[in-house]
This record gives sequence, structure tokens and C-alpha cells, in this order.
Amino acid sequence: MTEVAAGAPRCGFVALIGAPNAGKSTLLNALVGAKVAIVTHKVQTTRTKVTGIGMYENTQLVFIDTPGIFEPKRRLDRAMVNAAWKGSEDAEITVLLIDAKKGMNEEVERIIKGLKDAKRRVILAINKIDTIRREQLLELAQGLHEEGVFDDIFMISALTGDGVQDLRAHLSGMSPEGPWMYPEDQIADVTMRLLAAEITREKIYLRLHDELPYATTVETEKWEDRKDGSVRIEQVIHVERDSQKGIVIGKQGSMLKLLGQMAREDMQENFDRKVHLFLHVRVTERWAEDRTMYQDMGLDFVE
Repeated sequence: MTEVAAGAPRCGFVALIGAPNAGKSTLLNALVGAKVAIVTHKVQTTRTKVTGIGMYENTQLVFIDTPGIFEPKRRLDRAMVNAAWKGSEDAEITVLLIDAKKGMNEEVERIIKGLKDAKRRVILAINKIDTIRREQLLELAQGLHEEGVFDDIFMISALTGDGVQDLRAHLSGMSPEGPWMYPEDQIADVTMRLLAAEITREKIYLRLHDELPYATTVETEKWEDRKDGSVRIEQVIHVERDSQKGIVIGKQGSMLKLLGQMAREDMQENFDRKVHLFLHVRVTERWAEDRTMYQDMGLDFVE
């Protein structure tokens, strides 16, 4: 348990926004000090607002990791982008994360325009600073500073932790005095059913990123706590076509078995209990148009 410093308690809500694959989930996990968001090299892996909770001295920082902000094309895209902007509006502090190597691209320009239109000022965190030369980094920081929407600029590497402690301390100092919103040892505000579904979805992305597009979602259909302390979990992997079902199942069920093993091991580590996991694959052609799916993911059904 975190040792708490003397002084009045503080509690701050911090939204992490940015373009897809800027490193928001990696930064969230680094700030919290534990894995609460799925991380893959695929863009748009975060679909929901994942809330992670971190302690810094006498401050509780409640982080909202939002989906990446991009030009939406489908209903699911619109719901994800809507959730990202709403997450930022709900927080007292917003951190815009930018990939140093990608720099000031169209996606970043679109986000900055959105901030200007809303007359919002935020903190800038330039991530992946080890991927470009120092002169380029300083030039990028100067150009972004001139946009006039950033109160402070931090240069970090969410992966190595470089600069993360300074950012955390700054966020703590900005947080208002007030009671903590969560128990001191709680690190996430996601239901166990949703976290279990996200863990399985991460394994699908990690193993099938080349063969499978963003046509899958995972639903935890049953959660049964057993007397011996273990849990029985039944999940459905929804795909849009029969051919995708074959990819997920694999030859003689080999891929589904591997996905189940990977997900079960991760769940046991996260839940600190024995997990009996049963995976089923179902063709649900229009799952991305199903209102209840959005409710399960914590997203608004955007018309």
C-alpha cells in the first residue's frame, strides 16, 4: 500500500487524449504502476474509457484513458471519438499525448483545432522522445508551444518511464484538495467482466493482427464465482464473417486453445485467483450496429 504524505488529501481527474497509437495506454499503465489498459502495436485498440487510479504522496490521480481521436468512418468509430472528447470534458486536467516521431501530422492538427474551438488549454506530453534527435524534438516542442493551447510541455517515454515521474508530480500539484474517490489500493474502475473481455481481446490482437481486421469484439456472457475461490468465465468472440471464425478457431482448434491459454494466464495474474475460461466464437454480422454491444463497452450509441 502507498505511503501517504502529511497534508490535506487531493484528488484529481486526468484525461489522456491523443491520436491512435500515441502511447496513451502505455502511459496510463506507467502512471498507475500496473496494467489496467490493453497495449498492442495496433492502432485503435482502446475502445472504452478505461479509468486507472494512481497514488502520488497524498494525491489520488484518477486517469481516464480515452480511445484515440481520428477521422471517424463507421458508427463504432464515431462512438469511440465521442467517448474520447467526453472523457476530456469530464476531467479537471487533460493531457494531450503526441508521438514524437509522427510529430505535427493531420491527426494532431485536428485535435488541436478541436481544443481551440472549445477554447480549452491542456498539458502536452511529447512521447517516444528516444525515437528522434534532440534538435528535432526541440523544434517540435517549439512549434507546438506556438499553437497557444498548452500550459505546460513534458517530454517523456511512457515505455521506459523517462519523464513520467515529473509528469505525475506536476499532475499531483494541479489536483484540487478533496477526499479520495476510491480506496487507496484500488487501481482501476472497470468491471471484472469488462476487464476479462479486454484481456481476451488483447490476445486476439496480439496473435492475429495480420489476418484479422477490427472485426472482432469479446463479450463476457457468464461469470460464476465458485466456492473454492476460483471463477468460471464464459466468453463469446464475435466476428463478422465465417472466414474470420475459421481464423480465430485455427486448425483443429489450435488458435482458440492458444488464445484461451494466454487470456487465462493473464486473468489469473490480474484477478489473483484460479480462472476456468471457456471461449466460443460466434458469427454476428452486424455486431457493430447492436446497441447493447455499445452499452457493454461503456460507449454511447451514436446515431
